[in-house]
Amino acid sequence: MSNRSTLDFLRTETGSGLVLVLAAATGMAWANSPASESYRALVGYPISFQLGPFGEVQTLGAWIKTLLMPVFFFVVGLEIKHEVLRGELSSPRRLALPVLAAAGGVAAPAAIYLALNLGAGGRPDGWPIPAATDIAFALAALAVVGRRLPPSLRIFLLTLAIADDLAAVALIALLFTRDIDPWMLAGAFGGVGLLVGLSLWRRAPYVFWALGFALLWGFTLKSGINTSLAGVAAAFCVPLEPKRPQGQGVLYELMEALHPYVAFVILPLFALTASGFALADLPPGALTGPIAVGVALALLIGKPLGVFGTTALLVALKVARRPTGARWLELLGVSALCGVGFTMSLYIGHLAFPESDVVAQAQVKLGVVMGSVASAVLGMVLLAWAGARRPEAS
Repeated sequence: MSNRSTLDFLRTETGSGLVLVLAAATGMAWANSPASESYRALVGYPISFQLGPFGEVQTLGAWIKTLLMPVFFFVVGLEIKHEVLRGELSSPRRLALPVLAAAGGVAAPAAIYLALNLGAGGRPDGWPIPAATDIAFALAALAVVGRRLPPSLRIFLLTLAIADDLAAVALIALLFTRDIDPWMLAGAFGGVGLLVGLSLWRRAPYVFWALGFALLWGFTLKSGINTSLAGVAAAFCVPLEPKRPQGQGVLYELMEALHPYVAFVILPLFALTASGFALADLPPGALTGPIAVGVALALLIGKPLGVFGTTALLVALKVARRPTGARWLELLGVSALCGVGFTMSLYIGHLAFPESDVVAQAQVKLGVVMGSVASAVLGMVLLAWAGARRPEAS
């Protein structure tokens, strides 16, 4: 990706960041307004789809999560692939930093949560809840305050969050997946093989890519595996080379075409439908329960402790190098933004505790919201302070 395209991406995210925040605030306000029933009806509206032997019935909120969000992960995967092969992360030492920092960002929050939930009345089985980073909200927060900051910070956060969420998806598969259909999983691998074959056909029409992605997505959905993996897997199959001499690369063309729709349509829709829950439904004592406190502190303290601590250790040992042009205060701010767990943490919370456990579910929502909001504020304050210390030209 050229420097110009990188700047175009940053401008798009800066504009969409406010839209994303507005969508999340609207969902929260709507869910707690006199019209809250209409919000529940909208998010829970059942939609059925049938195409030959493939049939699926899900609510509107679930379709946005399982059908639209994989497109977001596809675009993220495209950018990660480019940066790994041609850009900021083409150096193994630079790639090692966000990946290993993500490991620290999973271990430290888990340790803090378990420390607060291993005693009487605690619920240690919820330790994976603060493991993930909400890529959409973290990137939006960085875009709002990151005008003077080096683009390498965004790539660092993007790669770290992807590794973070892939670890969370792995935890979901290992701990919470009850039924995996081996035949559907084999079909998903077949879909990946088809996309790999298309990558060798440089002039393959884009409709073939769309059909291959749809096939991979359908098999992944039916296999019981999180469909976000389908988006990432498909992105890694897209070639960088152009379809014709002197043309733009296939990867760049797809990324340029899809990014505005992801930034201004898919992510705001997801924020609107995922952010709302009624505060009036929360039981007494939910605010100070071990789950709520454990999740909130794990996100607010555990995430930056694990990410920044691992980063500092790796750089000190000369195992990795800091992102180009990044300062320590800026890395601390990005580490704090990794504590914005929000949607992925809420999702894992629904898997960790049954829906019938109203108290546990209420504590999960409170802990995730408190920890995510506090992490976003802390990270944005640190990054705004760091940006103000940089000269305007940078």
